[in-house]
Amino acid sequence: MRRFDEIFAIAADRKGGEDVLESLLDRPRPAAELAAIPDDRWLSKFTQMIFNSGFNWKVVESKWPGFEDAFAGFDVGRCSMMDDDWFDALLKDTRIVRHGAKIRSVRDNAVMLRDLADHHGSAARCFADWPREDFAGLLALLKTRGNRLGGNTGAYALRFMGVDSFIPSQDVVARLVAEGVIDKAPTSRTAMAKVQAAFNDWAAESGRSFTEISRVLAMSV
Repeated sequence: MRRFDEIFAIAADRKGGEDVLESLLDRPRPAAELAAIPDDRWLSKFTQMIFNSGFNWKVVESKWPGFEDAFAGFDVGRCSMMDDDWFDALLKDTRIVRHGAKIRSVRDNAVMLRDLADHHGSAARCFADWPREDFAGLLALLKTRGNRLGGNTGAYALRFMGVDSFIPSQDVVARLVAEGVIDKAPTSRTAMAKVQAAFNDWAAESGRSFTEISRVLAMSV
């Protein structure tokens, strides 16, 4: 496995220099900012990423104000209590993309967020305080306790909310394979543990966030 500065140099060469590469890197939000985000915004982003998956995201984006209205501003308490009448009405609501399983995921993920809030004060506090060195564990939590948040869906949602994160995208996986960390896309806990260990090592070496490292790996191939 190469040192991070070597991978950074490869990405910089591909993108036209270190300054250009630095300008392309995202940075995570501080924990205090994450903890202050209302839980309804987390449900909104999870839902948006779920509806984007396998669908034209521009259509979802254009309809998003309608989604906000149809799902009562993604109020976690209300969405967690979605009954059959509301669900049936949503299946006919032209303000949203009418996909039954994805509509149902809003209720299930609201239940997850409500349960996290019961234990941590807010779901946002749980995400903000999650141990950085176990980001893979947070992805596992979303996959097992959430609905349709496996794969990269949950990872992208966390990234867009500002959580310090890595995303095992096609390009990131290609670099991880090239470095001998894994031999294919990480679908098992064992493989994800290897990915986590590599990111922990690169972060300790470079002093950079997982978000930055992930972006550099993606741009190195």
